[in-house]
Amino acid sequence: MPEAAASSPAKESDREPMPTMGFLDHLEELRRRIVYSIVAVVVGFFACWFSAPRLVGLMQKPIIEVLHKYGLPEKLVYLNPVDPFNLYLKVAGVAGLFFTSPFVLYQVWLFIAPGLYRHEKRYVLPFMLSSVTLFLAGGFFGYKVVYPQALAFLIDFGKQFQPMITIEEYTSLFVTIILGMGLIFEMPILVFFLALMGIVSPGWMWHNIRYSILGIFIVAAILTPTPDVVNMCIFAAPMVALYVFSIGVAWVVHPAQRKKRAEKTS
Repeated sequence: MPEAAASSPAKESDREPMPTMGFLDHLEELRRRIVYSIVAVVVGFFACWFSAPRLVGLMQKPIIEVLHKYGLPEKLVYLNPVDPFNLYLKVAGVAGLFFTSPFVLYQVWLFIAPGLYRHEKRYVLPFMLSSVTLFLAGGFFGYKVVYPQALAFLIDFGKQFQPMITIEEYTSLFVTIILGMGLIFEMPILVFFLALMGIVSPGWMWHNIRYSILGIFIVAAILTPTPDVVNMCIFAAPMVALYVFSIGVAWVVHPAQRKKRAEKTS
């Protein structure tokens, strides 16, 4: 009997209802997290600004290698005197976003944490590791695989012409692909939110997998900077794999499964 009495408070704390927040409270919390994230990215921007020349060199590496392969002039051009300065700003900004992504994603966790059971809030570390790893992996995949393949196709397709690639156009394409792949790799995290709120379920995702794969290839065709099937498949392949992985994520965090686990711990 004493042992049962001693364990009773722990069980009661596990069954403690989740705190409720009003709509305005949610908006205020969202505003706070967005402000903190923006401040962090600005700090990351200034931290990366001093390394901007080296970062620009890394950014130009894919196009320089492709131009060298085809014996073309290995330099980007600019049409506006402010383009080089804007290039440094954009590169430092993107690098600052990747550099501060752990803090930004932690703000995301703090925003959704009130909607979790007490024992589920202990999973902050797995959430942080997975979300940061996926975002960085997406950017790396875009830089090392998608972008070089796209550039090689485009330069080879127009090899009968003399290219004059401007800084502005090259930077826009680079940022679109790198950030785009980073966000695409966050698909399991998006599903995490949707399943957490009960908007999607693992059963629904599995039964509609054919339509989802079709949608993925349509998105890949839109985002791919080249019209060839190979690059579209390179875009789509990780998205399909992440979708399948997201089904497991949805099963873990869906309210029905969370309720069952909460009842088992009570």
